[in-house]
Amino acid sequence: MTANLSSKRDSGFGLSLHSQLAALVRRKPVTASPETPLREALQIMSEERVGSIVIVEPESGRPIGIFTLRDLLHRVAAKDCDFEQWIAAVMSDSSLAMLNWRSTVYQAALLMARRGVHHVIIVDATDRLVGVVSQQDIYELQRGGIKAVSGAIRNARDLDALILAAQEIRRLTMQMLTNGSTAEALIQLISKLNDHLTVRVIELTSAEFPLPKVNWCWLSFGSEGRYEQTFSTDQDNGIIFDAPDADAARTEALRQAFLPFAQAVNRKLDACGFVLCKGNIMAGNPELCLSLEEWQGKFSSWLHAANPQALLNATIFFDLRPIFGADYLADNLRDWLLARTGAARLFLRFMAENALQAAPPLGMIRDFVFDKNAQFPHTIDLKAFGSRPFVDAARIFALANGVAETATVQRLRAVAAQMEFARDDVAAMIEGFHFIQQLRLRHQRDEDNSSGSANRVNPDHLNELHRNVLKEAFKQARKLQQKLQLDYRL
Repeated sequence: MTANLSSKRDSGFGLSLHSQLAALVRRKPVTASPETPLREALQIMSEERVGSIVIVEPESGRPIGIFTLRDLLHRVAAKDCDFEQWIAAVMSDSSLAMLNWRSTVYQAALLMARRGVHHVIIVDATDRLVGVVSQQDIYELQRGGIKAVSGAIRNARDLDALILAAQEIRRLTMQMLTNGSTAEALIQLISKLNDHLTVRVIELTSAEFPLPKVNWCWLSFGSEGRYEQTFSTDQDNGIIFDAPDADAARTEALRQAFLPFAQAVNRKLDACGFVLCKGNIMAGNPELCLSLEEWQGKFSSWLHAANPQALLNATIFFDLRPIFGADYLADNLRDWLLARTGAARLFLRFMAENALQAAPPLGMIRDFVFDKNAQFPHTIDLKAFGSRPFVDAARIFALANGVAETATVQRLRAVAAQMEFARDDVAAMIEGFHFIQQLRLRHQRDEDNSSGSANRVNPDHLNELHRNVLKEAFKQARKLQQKLQLDYRL
């Protein structure tokens, strides 16, 4: 199956980020000589409906510059330039980005990102002009890549095909990060494609087992439940099934019927790169394969407890959402939960107290402070002390105000009015959260994370701008924690 899917990538999938640039050139390049009047060059661009024109030497055909609509704005309109002057006077040449046609689309995207340009000129082995590839061309290719990966998942018939699709998800999203995709859009896309993959794993696996004839639903928790998965993620899932008026023996029989199936799904997800949860927070765990009534009992026990385990569970299981099956079971459980959390003032206070233990790593004198991690000294855990303060605070505010959203940003937006946050304050908090997520994604892309350092960065390795923005992002997390302190008198 792997060989079949690989050949499909070259044909049915169309171009990929590893295709040669020559394959992405859609049309003959629009050119002008250096002595072409600017007005004439603009007329050519208008007639050809292009956003750039390449300046070439008349005899050799070698590109020596490029003029784009950005240049028209910044080099011409902003300076009242003479439209009769030669285009050579206003073309971009010092930042000319040029690649051989045998280079890959990936290399072009990387060059654009590094040079801060939106076009790459493609030349042949003799440096003669072949064409132009724009940033928009690559974005369109990526959209096609998303469609292709989704199709590969949908058409997968075995585990090998799903493993390959999971690799494509990672490759595509990492390249989109390189090309400048925002953390918010990218994390949502990762979660969406991972959801799609999980659903297909469940569909294929369910055909292998005689499942009970009752309604059931596969649940996701944690970062998956919040639509906030990054490149490095494990499994947090469970099963909820319908067992109305069933006695204990019947409910246990249903559970035992679901468990082999759930454990098989967990193993297949692990093979696809979603590693098994070290805390066994997985549907194959009998304690997390429960009827609706049993889940309600479990949540009720946590709400009335004040021990560390209950608080840990709250940070994971309270971010639940349905992935596959009878969604109404998950909806009923969430509605039942939200009807009770607002009144569980003591439990929320304990949650707030626990959330404050993850203080943003800002020092009174130095910019940053570091935890005493012997394996990774002088580093900051961007998950435990970066994104977590935002996630924990947003969860508590949502539970206290009956907000059904699970994603951190949506929670903050939904509770803004109730929490009396100014619009600008909420916007700054969200931007701070997204910046930390962006740093996490970049680090996971660039580093070997097999040693457990997926979320740890050394701030000395960041440039001055990123260090300053990270410091401001931590200050926004501190504001959220100060709000928790005020509300719960901590």
